[in-house]
Amino acid sequence: MNYYIESIARLINELSRLPGIGGKTAQRLAFHIIDLPKDRVMDLTKAIIKAREGIRYCSVCCNLTDRDPCVVCSSHNRDQSLICVVKDPRDVVAMEKLQDYKGVYHVLHGSISPMEGIGPDDIRIKELVQRVNSDQVKEVIMATNPDVEGEATAVYISRLLKPMGIKVTRIAHGIPVGGDLEYADQVTLSKALEGRREM
Repeated sequence: MNYYIESIARLINELSRLPGIGGKTAQRLAFHIIDLPKDRVMDLTKAIIKAREGIRYCSVCCNLTDRDPCVVCSSHNRDQSLICVVKDPRDVVAMEKLQDYKGVYHVLHGSISPMEGIGPDDIRIKELVQRVNSDQVKEVIMATNPDVEGEATAVYISRLLKPMGIKVTRIAHGIPVGGDLEYADQVTLSKALEGRREM
């Protein structure tokens, strides 16, 4: 039995389809939206539509952008010979927050995952290889996630690029600053040992 009128039920249903939004949260958001003044609801609606219609992929790095090429790719202050490969646009934001990285990016929009039916042709690897072939790239930094899919993707890409004479590096993984060894899992400890450096 549905306890809501059709328009509220539909709003709750649509909100619950968003990632991380369960039924209770969708219900709370729906009633919040209904209680908003009409102009605020219109502003929210316009913002969603503008973002959906105005955002596209950068023709160089495949990141989300509202202009092509994106701000990073068109900057003269960035090192075009250094490409950091990431899984999705949120990873670019995380790297940019560091304010230390001065190279450019390549966004794969996924990872190789045979269990989910995602192969190399389903993500933006082909575009990366074309880019490395045509540009003056010296190093590619693999910054994919330290999980099985991220590792498989990094290994696959490095095997494609190494014969081209490109230096391929992997970001270090291991114990976070402030972390305790006793709480680290075996894979994290193993990666921390592998990524050790001389002091």
